[in-house]
Amino acid sequence: MDGRADLPRVGAVLEGTLASLPYVVVDGASREIEPVSRYLRDLLLGDVSPLTCRSYGHDLLRWFRLPWAVDVGWEQATEAETATLVGWLRSAPNPQRQRRRVDALAAGTVNPKTGKPNLGAGYAPRTIAHNLSVVYGFYAFHLHFGRGPVVNPVPDSRSRRRALAHAAPIESPRPHRRARLRPKVPARHPRAIPDSQSEELFAAMRCIRDRALLACYVSSGARASELLGVQLSDVEWTKGQLWVISKGTRLRQAVPVSPEALAYLASYLDEAGLPAGGDPVWRTRRGEPRALSYWAARRILQRADEQLGTNWTLHDLRHTAATRMARDPALTLVEVQTILRHAHISTTALYTAVRLDDLLDQLAEHYRRPAEPARWSATYDADDIAAVFGDR
Repeated sequence: MDGRADLPRVGAVLEGTLASLPYVVVDGASREIEPVSRYLRDLLLGDVSPLTCRSYGHDLLRWFRLPWAVDVGWEQATEAETATLVGWLRSAPNPQRQRRRVDALAAGTVNPKTGKPNLGAGYAPRTIAHNLSVVYGFYAFHLHFGRGPVVNPVPDSRSRRRALAHAAPIESPRPHRRARLRPKVPARHPRAIPDSQSEELFAAMRCIRDRALLACYVSSGARASELLGVQLSDVEWTKGQLWVISKGTRLRQAVPVSPEALAYLASYLDEAGLPAGGDPVWRTRRGEPRALSYWAARRILQRADEQLGTNWTLHDLRHTAATRMARDPALTLVEVQTILRHAHISTTALYTAVRLDDLLDQLAEHYRRPAEPARWSATYDADDIAAVFGDR
């Protein structure tokens, strides 16, 4: 498929009416795609989040658009269709990366103020890998029940399965080859907001609600969706903590919050009024009050970015809190892991890495110092040193 071509944008992912299927994938005629619904129901029985079903639904809709375009049934799909999908994803522009502002930085460039790269114009390698994993799981599910092609159209890596099987957490990861057609996914590095830019970002908040929200994010380390679901009964004013529904385990867990953040939260509630029972604390300010969605919270930060010329995201706020805690000598790494609710301490250890931006002052002093002359131990004979290293 030519890189300039686009898959037909037919079908959609709609909210379902049943608890057993919170999201439904439909074709161009608004008909439910039954094989996808069966797979999503099975995922829910495995206790995945409804938002996971939504994400998988979008990936499977993208896959189904390809067989529709080349007139191949999903049961007859082969590795050739998978290669076509990967080739298209590697060359096609991502519609979510389109820049509507004329003065916006081009996609893929590095922001000169934050040093953080903007998202590229195409589909990221992580997105392509995730799409392939979803399609592989979809066909593996149907193959278990004797449906679909005999061979999974998405190539698999046996060496990867062997490397990940029965691995102890303390063992170093064993090297393995990527499966065919799988992109190389670069490692993610946490991006914490420097203190000076954090103050600018806080000053750019337009109202007490936004300042309270930002203060809670950078002091609790909670994920964006977790903090937006906090209710009034989840706030423990005396203990200085909030109760959130964890994204991964969906358990109700406590996260710390600073006294300053609680003071801003109290001012916000005093101005906006207390929410009704069962409603989230964070609400919209225009029209009829309703729960603040993730997209609305992201837009709050985007407006500040446009004003400051930065490109910080909501998840960078969690990185900022995690980095500050991990570099605090009064907190151990295990304690930070408990606060951030990481499953493995190796994830928490990523926040202890020192970035080049953090070393600018030390490097400036290093460059100003004169070069130190070479010194040798007095036990070495001067003639021997001259013979080996020459005259210096």
